[in-house]
Amino acid sequence: MAVASKKIPAPDRVAVKTALLSVSDKSGIVELAKALSKKGIRLLSTGGTHKALSDAGLAVTDVSDVTGFPEIMDGRVKTLHPNVHGGLLAIRDDAEHVEAMKVHGIGAIDLAVINLYPFEEVRAKGGDYPTTVENIDIGGPAMIRASAKNHAYVTIVTDPSDYAGLLEELADGATSYAFRQRLAAKAYARTAAYDTAISNWFAQALDIATPAYRTIGGVLKEEMRYGENPHQKAAFYVTGENRPGVATATLLQGKQLSYNNINDTDAAFELVAEFLPEKGPACAIIKHANPCGVATGPSLKEAYKRALACDPVSAFGGIIALNSRLDGETAEEIVKLFTEVIIAPDADEAARAVIATKPNLRLLVTGALPDPRTPGIAAKTVSGGLLVQSRDNGMVEDLELKVVTRRAPTAQELEDMKFAFKIAKHVKSNAVVYAKDGQTAGIGAGQMSRVDSARIAALKAEDAAKAMGLAEPLTRGSAVASEAFLPFADGLLSAIAAGATAVIQPGGSMRDAEVIAAADEAGVAMVFTGMRHFRH
Repeated sequence: MAVASKKIPAPDRVAVKTALLSVSDKSGIVELAKALSKKGIRLLSTGGTHKALSDAGLAVTDVSDVTGFPEIMDGRVKTLHPNVHGGLLAIRDDAEHVEAMKVHGIGAIDLAVINLYPFEEVRAKGGDYPTTVENIDIGGPAMIRASAKNHAYVTIVTDPSDYAGLLEELADGATSYAFRQRLAAKAYARTAAYDTAISNWFAQALDIATPAYRTIGGVLKEEMRYGENPHQKAAFYVTGENRPGVATATLLQGKQLSYNNINDTDAAFELVAEFLPEKGPACAIIKHANPCGVATGPSLKEAYKRALACDPVSAFGGIIALNSRLDGETAEEIVKLFTEVIIAPDADEAARAVIATKPNLRLLVTGALPDPRTPGIAAKTVSGGLLVQSRDNGMVEDLELKVVTRRAPTAQELEDMKFAFKIAKHVKSNAVVYAKDGQTAGIGAGQMSRVDSARIAALKAEDAAKAMGLAEPLTRGSAVASEAFLPFADGLLSAIAAGATAVIQPGGSMRDAEVIAAADEAGVAMVFTGMRHFRH
């Protein structure tokens, strides 16, 4: 049953006479407390915050002196008391509330400066179950929510970055209603994100694939000039997942990344992470979230040149992802072509110097590669809903490949098959990828018909061959991958016409027998993976 409002109007400016400070992140808290004290504001505090302020020589009252009850149970119980919550929730212009405060000896608290136990940090660092649970804050969120609800009278500050703004607002010793509203909105968003992190951790820890309630939380990293298009507003939020990538990368140089840059850079880095650096250098070039060239090589420079050779036209203005440290020679090669972003685990001094000659080129370093096998979630919005699924962490190396044709693939064809299937996993469906000797030969992406993807990939391979002055496209003698089953033999026949001699696909079509027969008739080797990689 809803509680009716007494419709007492909120005052504009409210004087701050008493402040409660209880923080886990103590950055800037002593300086803030000193400034508040100079304004004659009484300070209340708890536990470690009280000690920090006392050690700084400030006059501060322990909350246990206000509640008349000691801090107990290792600090689990200290602020959950009517003298605290009554002081935060009391409506100062309600006669009944004022009378209750007098009867029970409850003093008003006008300002609450509170931040929470570092649950997200402990989780990100892989804390064990008991340690993670112990870092779930209870009193903090309760006080934040109480203060935010009563923002007509109480100012709630949850972020050290707001301390300077608070002191500016308190120039005359009071805060405005608009200021309190903004901070209350931020406070509820903070507790929502905090609870989201906790609930998602529980779901992961207990292997609950579809929890009854699902939320996605994030912290604003930066506002963006616009979204996919100039008329769309956008911002970048980080979720706190401990995964190397664009969200956690360091921007060494270049302009602010755009919405599309971030989307494409994430796609590029997740793709190149499929190739372990200990097995050799690899490069992926991405345009509009699709690869236009991927390759391995004896050196990073060669891997880049081989990736570029697949589709040098589409690579213009693209995103380059590398699986190992960017060196000067590779950087020299990359800057010959206009590129939006380079992302790599690291970059040596020579590479940084080369990239510095292109001030608008963004260079991101991540410190490591994301693990393709790590579980996680992926989400997208639909009208009125949220689609959530587990991350596609299937790896072709983990699959039991089934030879379904009379001819088995050669050792080289098998390697090319696996390479092509890795790439197909990261291509928008319908996807067809030709590969040969650790290099993409042609990529067909996002077509409504799989046969069209096969034809487009072959045409791109022909164009690339002409650009390189080759007698024939690299699709001749290549392996071809389809990320989903081939529903008809036409897609296979197009690939064979392009020169493919080996095919890898999930299988599972009603017409598998027809497709296998067509492969046998052409003398082509085919294997089934049993795993599909749709990417919409």
